Parts: sequence; structure tokens; C-alpha cells
Amino acid sequence: MASSSRLSPPKVPMELHFKNREKLLKSLRQHLTETSRPLYGFVLLQGGEEKTRYCTDHIELFRQESYFAYLFGVKEPGFYGAIDIATGKSILFAPRLPADYAVWLGEIKPLSCFQQQYMVSMVHYTDEIVGVLHELSNVLEKPLLFLLHGLNTDSNNFSKPAEFEGIEKFEKDLTTLHPILTECRVLKSDMELALIQFANDISSEAHVEVMRKTRVGMEEYQLESIFLHHTYMYGGCRHCSYTCICATGENSSVLHYGHAAAPNDKILQDGDMALFDMGAEYHFYGSDITCSFPVNGKFTSDQSLIYNAVLDAHNAVIAEMKPGASWVDMHKLAEKVILESLKNGCIIVGNVDDMMVERLGAVFMPHGLGHFLGIDTHDPGGYLKGLEKLKEPGLKSLRTIRELQEGMVITVEPGCYFIDALLAPAMEGSNTAKFFDREGISRFKGFGGVRIESDVHVTAGGCQNMTKCPRQIFEIEAVMAGSPWPLN
Repeated sequence: MASSSRLSPPKVPMELHFKNREKLLKSLRQHLTETSRPLYGFVLLQGGEEKTRYCTDHIELFRQESYFAYLFGVKEPGFYGAIDIATGKSILFAPRLPADYAVWLGEIKPLSCFQQQYMVSMVHYTDEIVGVLHELSNVLEKPLLFLLHGLNTDSNNFSKPAEFEGIEKFEKDLTTLHPILTECRVLKSDMELALIQFANDISSEAHVEVMRKTRVGMEEYQLESIFLHHTYMYGGCRHCSYTCICATGENSSVLHYGHAAAPNDKILQDGDMALFDMGAEYHFYGSDITCSFPVNGKFTSDQSLIYNAVLDAHNAVIAEMKPGASWVDMHKLAEKVILESLKNGCIIVGNVDDMMVERLGAVFMPHGLGHFLGIDTHDPGGYLKGLEKLKEPGLKSLRTIRELQEGMVITVEPGCYFIDALLAPAMEGSNTAKFFDREGISRFKGFGGVRIESDVHVTAGGCQNMTKCPRQIFEIEAVMAGSPWPLN
């Protein structure tokens, strides 16, 4: 079969997870030393469990718990993992499988196989956790376990600390590990960056394939299926980073379209804008890319106006990104660029600085500018201890308010949407009504929205855009007309 991709899935070095464990161990030991605590105890994480669909025996496709994946890289369910703080040794605990597993699900691998595959010091069974950790401990009383428990500031859910039979025979620390391990995940190693880059490369290629095959009269889900096929067929990506958003026409103003109640099922109409937010995941590491374009392949003047407003904001932010830059300032920069473009297009009127004071930007871009990206689409670490979310419209949606650091990977995803639920009150508001050109904005009733999203690595001297999609209008129109990408 002739390949329609220049890519192939890269080999994943388990050294990546070995280095992640070393990074955690160094940070944890440093913290314990600085707080005058002894360097002993075990980090203990519980991996994910397989789940069935409600009360049935249908097993849903398993994906590893993210913190466990970060430290151990284990793809199978039912594992535990430990790190001895005193010696640095790593221990995996595998489930003891029944004999008929070999009949229904395949080979029962020996423990030595997992030890070699995942580059750990030793492997035991999960029913041996108590005995093994007590034997490895140098203390006579209860050994100390550092368990993962802390708030995810994106979901407001808490990490689940490990549970196992006999845990009462250990002392438990539920506060130390989570912030330290989370901060380890914020700054990416070269090996992590290589996987995020591959996820970006295959997803960028798939977005181009979707652009080429988009036609008036298709269903939105058909474009979703093209993306999923391409990333799996040529990239080996069995998982997506998130549910695909394949929105056209007015649907493109629905920020998280594509869910079960709005399942990418509209027919593409001539004159619609498409907003396709899709990203593949490879060996746990993800991508998050949005492309916007007219479904008929040719931009109108109004589509060009809104698209270029967002593109200018996207490019302005990336041009300013470097270590030390404030993410709040980057968000405000994107808002200001979009507002200036809308003013130049006679959609809004007045002083842009006054608009910024009244938070008019949040009417057109209610979401935050971007988020950390890694093993999770919304990677944790956006709010360090002591940082509180802002209260103002738009700013309250920011998933981080930190200053940028070398090694971060963060999405840059400005958007401009015409959302009736936000426009109607703003156009009647005592402080904001004066900014709207009623005739100008009426042209965009039912327009939907535009979002342009790239994944950006913060480097020592600035940043690198990891996403490789057509962005300029002439590039998009050329690709949709059949030109190769990159353009010659």
C-alpha cells in the first residue's frame, strides 16, 4: 500500500521514564533536606485499573493514569510502582494473573519481562507490596509512604492516593509528593519533547489531510474520521488527546463542541467556516491543534477579517514568548490585537484601551489563551501554591497565570467567537454597549468563530512552534486546492 505519510512511529526509549524518576528523586530529596527530614521512605503510586461499561462485561480501552505513566511508562492496568528514597531503587508490582488469562487475553509474562521492559530495579506481585517494602525498609517501625494526593486545578478533582490491603502497616504522607511531582511534569526533557513533537507532526499532517478532503455536503464526523484514521494508520496513535471538536458554521462558536449531545453531526454548508480542534496522543504524550478554514476552500472578506484577527494575535503572542514572560500579559496581548482588528473592521468602535478596562475582549474570547501540554492535554501545574485564579471575565478562565520558563510546553490558542449568550448582554450593558457597531456586528450573526491553536515549547532564547499546519490564508487556500504541504 502506498503511504500518504512521510512519518512512522518512533521507538520510545524507556530511559525517558527512568530519567523522570531520577528527576523526582532529586527534587524530593532536596525538599526533605531543606525541611530537615530524613531521606527515607517510599514514593508509592497506584496505576490505573481497567473499567467496564456500566454493569456489562464490555471492557473499555485502557489508558494509564498520567502520573503513573510519567514515572513508569507502564501500559498495562493493575500495577503499582514504588521508589525507595534512600537507595533510589524502583519497584514495580504487577497483578498476579489467573491461568485462564493465557486463554482469553494472551501470554502471561514473567516478572523478569517487566523488569527489563520498564527499566526498573525489581518487580514483584501486587499481593507482595507489604512484605517487600517492609523488607527493603531500614526502620523497625512502620515504613513511610509518600502517596499522591492533591488538587488538579483544571478539573477540581483530587488525585487518588494508592490503596492496598495492609496499608495500615505503614505511615502515610499525603501532602509532600503531589506538588513536587506535578512541578517535575511542568518542564519537559528532550526525550519528552521528542514525543510531543511526533504527536504534533502526525496531527499536523492529519489536519492537512482533513483540509484537502473537506467538501460541502459532508458530515462533520466524516472529517473527524479522516483525522483519526490518519493518526492511527500512519502514527500508531490509538488514543486521541481529547474528544475531537469538528465544528462548522454556527457550531464553531461552541467552545467544546463534539460531546455526546453535539456529536459532530452537522452537514457542511457552502459559506461555513470550519473549526477543527483535534490532537493525537503517542505513548501518553499529546498534541492539541486547532485549524480554522472555509469549508469551500475560499475565504470571504468577512472570514478573512476574523481569521486574520486571530492569526495576528496568535503570531504576536509567539513573537513575545520567552522565559520570564507573564502568561496573563500574553493573554491580554491576544485580546488587544483581536479588538484592534475588530475595530479596524468596523465591528466595534471606540478606544481599545477603554475596551480592555471593561474586559470587552472576554466577550469575543471567553476562554484562556492556552494551557500546559504533556501527558495530559491540560497538563497540571498551572497554579503553584499561593497563586489564586483571577476574577475578571476571560482572565478567570486562564489555566495558568505563571511566568514562562524554559522547558514548558504550552498551547497558544486565541479565538474570536460570536456567541449570542455573551454578545446580547454586552450590547445592552451600561459600560459596554457604546463599543458595538450594530450594523457591523449584525453581519456576523450565525458566523460561529475562529480559533488557531499551536503547541509551543519555551526555549532559552524564546520559543519554538511545534505545530506545522498551514496558517496563512494563501497557504490554506493552496492546500485545499491540492497543492503539496509544505508549499514548494
